[in-house]
Amino acid sequence: MSNSKTLVLVDGSSYLYRAYHAMPDLRAKPGDPSSAATGAIRGMINMLQALKKEVPADYAVCVFDTSGPTFRDAIYPEYKAQRSPMPDDLRAQIEPIHAVVRMLGWPVLAVKGVEADDVIGTLAHAAAQQGVKVVVSSGDKDLSQLVNEHITIIDTMNGKVRDVAGVTAEFGVPPALMVDFQTLVGDTVDNVPGVPKVGPKTAAKWLNEYGSLDALLARADEIKGVAGQNLRDSRDWLPTGRQLVTIKTDCDLVEHVVGLPSLDGLAWREPENAALHDFYMDYGFKGLAMALANGKAEPAPKTEAAAKPKAAKPRADQDTGDMFAELQESAEATAEAEAAQQSHLRYDVILTWASFDAWLARIQAAELTALDTETTSLDEIRAQIVGISFSVEPGAAAYIPLAHAGPDAPEQLPLEEVLARLKPWLEDASRPKLGQHIKYDRHVFANHGIHVQGYAHDTMLQSYVLEVHRPHGLSSLALRHTQRTGISYEDLCGKGVHQIPFAQVPVDKAAAYSCEDSDQTLDVHRVLWPQLQALPALRGVYELELQTSEALFRIERNGVLIDAATLAKQSNELGQRIVQLENEAYEIAGQPFNLASPKQLGEIFFDKLGMPVVKKTATGARSTDEEVLEKLAADYPLPAKLLEHRSLSKLKGTYTDKLAQLAQPTTGRVHTHYAQAVAVTGRLSSNDPNLQNIPIRTPEGRRVREAFIAPAGRLIASADYSQIELRIMAHLSGDESLLLAFQEGRDVHRATAAEVFAVDVDQVSSEQRRYAKVINFGLIYGMSSFGLAKNLGIETKAAAAYIDRYFQRYPGVKRYMDETVEFARAHGYVETVLGRRLYLPDINGGNGPRKKGAERQAINAPMQGTAADLIKMAMVAVQAELDAHKPAIKVIMQVHDELVFELPQEDEAWLRTEIPRLMAGVAELKVPLLAEVGVGLNWDQAH
Repeated sequence: MSNSKTLVLVDGSSYLYRAYHAMPDLRAKPGDPSSAATGAIRGMINMLQALKKEVPADYAVCVFDTSGPTFRDAIYPEYKAQRSPMPDDLRAQIEPIHAVVRMLGWPVLAVKGVEADDVIGTLAHAAAQQGVKVVVSSGDKDLSQLVNEHITIIDTMNGKVRDVAGVTAEFGVPPALMVDFQTLVGDTVDNVPGVPKVGPKTAAKWLNEYGSLDALLARADEIKGVAGQNLRDSRDWLPTGRQLVTIKTDCDLVEHVVGLPSLDGLAWREPENAALHDFYMDYGFKGLAMALANGKAEPAPKTEAAAKPKAAKPRADQDTGDMFAELQESAEATAEAEAAQQSHLRYDVILTWASFDAWLARIQAAELTALDTETTSLDEIRAQIVGISFSVEPGAAAYIPLAHAGPDAPEQLPLEEVLARLKPWLEDASRPKLGQHIKYDRHVFANHGIHVQGYAHDTMLQSYVLEVHRPHGLSSLALRHTQRTGISYEDLCGKGVHQIPFAQVPVDKAAAYSCEDSDQTLDVHRVLWPQLQALPALRGVYELELQTSEALFRIERNGVLIDAATLAKQSNELGQRIVQLENEAYEIAGQPFNLASPKQLGEIFFDKLGMPVVKKTATGARSTDEEVLEKLAADYPLPAKLLEHRSLSKLKGTYTDKLAQLAQPTTGRVHTHYAQAVAVTGRLSSNDPNLQNIPIRTPEGRRVREAFIAPAGRLIASADYSQIELRIMAHLSGDESLLLAFQEGRDVHRATAAEVFAVDVDQVSSEQRRYAKVINFGLIYGMSSFGLAKNLGIETKAAAAYIDRYFQRYPGVKRYMDETVEFARAHGYVETVLGRRLYLPDINGGNGPRKKGAERQAINAPMQGTAADLIKMAMVAVQAELDAHKPAIKVIMQVHDELVFELPQEDEAWLRTEIPRLMAGVAELKVPLLAEVGVGLNWDQAH
């Protein structure tokens, strides 16, 4: 018997936990941690709406667990005993989740005394008997035992389908044997023991060989070794284990589903749009509410334009939000935008001098002009202009095509003449300009000999300061703050190998795209700038970021000279050492093998050489990752060789082979890109090449800096803040002992060692000082006693005793940590000394590890963030001083707390005196700031 109808069963309990952990700490009133949590609610709505579109069905039900014991607790009191209680802010969302799921048209079931899996099993079994196709949506692998020719499990979060073939491929046994399989393996999540030391591979092997668990037990005496003995020892338990893992298919649901065995009581229902609208408004889902108000029963799926940042400047600190931000925006994206999209846009294409002159007059008279470039390259140092757009009022913009090619391209104004006429306005500091990631556009104009002045605002930086935890690309900003979507770069140019250059895009489409960029930038600015004006501290941080953008533009433009010959020599030496290490590894192993193959490493380590298994991978394989190698290297030579081999191979591949290739052919200089709006702490990141992650803990890594050289007659200098985060800790905590140590200029690690080990300062040993240094820096990062013990190679109890003694001697530090975490819980963020806000979405939500991680971040973020603020203030102050008095000195790199200079030899004395003074004077803390300077012919010598 079969029919063409489909029943969709949603594992609502699995969904709500996934929604809760996938979403950030959303609130009914954004930014107010005291208002109701809404992340799980929003995630559930998104997931159910997506499922309804993907899986058409005649019947559907969303099944939830209930509170209280089930029949399994009566069988085994320890069932699920080790599970953490449901977080309070998730528990508070359960009732509204049930309510909104019903409003969306989904029947809801939650049956006392049985679990959601059992309800799903019963309904699936009943429907399958009637020939109804059943689709179960869940990430729970336990439901695989239900699969047959009528029942399929789908996991929409990762696209996995568990049909009969899928279950067999994944677990090694068909669905009919999954109960036996689960009984042997056990379930650690539900605290159901299996056979000790029997994993998925052994269980599958036994069942395929013997045919069933009963047959296996009947011949258990034939099973050899420890596994066989464990199987025999488990005979008495396994029947109980089987009861616990078996999903019921015969629950009494007559009271809960009208008309059973008929499924008509589970038919789709019409959404309750009026109730949904009120619900959405109450919980802060304005996009969803707007969609309903405009006649849409549900949000449209998210489009490319909504999902991706504008790509005219893809290197320009693109959207850095991860899945959390995407999920948060996804459901309302297009609907909200469509509802609010402006329908009367006035976008001009400038093809005549008369039109050009008219628009030039408009931008010269405007209070603020949004400016955008379209270019030939993502590399801002090489990019050439294809077109320019302006916007001076909402909905009004113009595009000047300058280098479009192709058979249909119109005649365009000459690029050089257009730039010459624009140059006075572009270089006029009294003409305020606005952009989205202005540093990129500065470079593009500089490539044409124009040094833009008067950039007053940058929407990317406005977002970065106001909402550091959100994406900062223009598409996200426009959608989030103005409910506008737009054209994506891929819409214009295509993707991958089929992508065309922007110069080949038809002018009318290019104009719409570029004008929209400028228009949306102006729109976003009009939303964000008043918010910054209302918050003086954040406005100050924003002004610092604008000044930093200018300083970074100068640093990137200067670049750093690379000695290709030195790098080639180092690459050759590293290559020889890498080959030598391979041969030494072969000799120890007694055979050649692939050093990059985890399988071959496992066989040699554990089977051939008898090393202990430190840990296993998620699939049960014996791990040979970095952590395992480091542990084994303490006792075995082969892992030590492999660690050295990996380190040198990475150094060679990332730096000595590639740095010279990244240098400009005409100058020999490397121009890194500093991403300003990425790290939530305010730190900069460096890429193409990454100059901040050159390994310096090994001699080979430090030697790479020898290739960063000064031209003839010039020097390299390094100015580095000393112990900056510890000094900030002293300032923030106000701890008297720590303040005194810095104020008196003492060695703070030696002073800490004297306090912790209760000895005189002059009696502190080098080992004690090392321990104190690890403690000082570890506590800054919220290190636990376990982490400290691991770092120092000591017992956890000893590490805990050191931490206790530290806090006894430095009570102000402990007080600061406790108060900072409490502040974070109350406000949802912490602040730097300058007032930068560092948001912590998981501080009042998330699971245990995520919450603990947020607490560690709360302690550390003000120090990292303040250090980031200080080095930015130093860059700005130093550049201003150089411009005024020593223009021949160039800042060529910023690395962590260090500024690197290229200078004439005759300016060395000035730099050694003035730069430390400037860096120490950018802020007044309770302890003195100290910058130390080194000078040499290359970067390594300057340290």
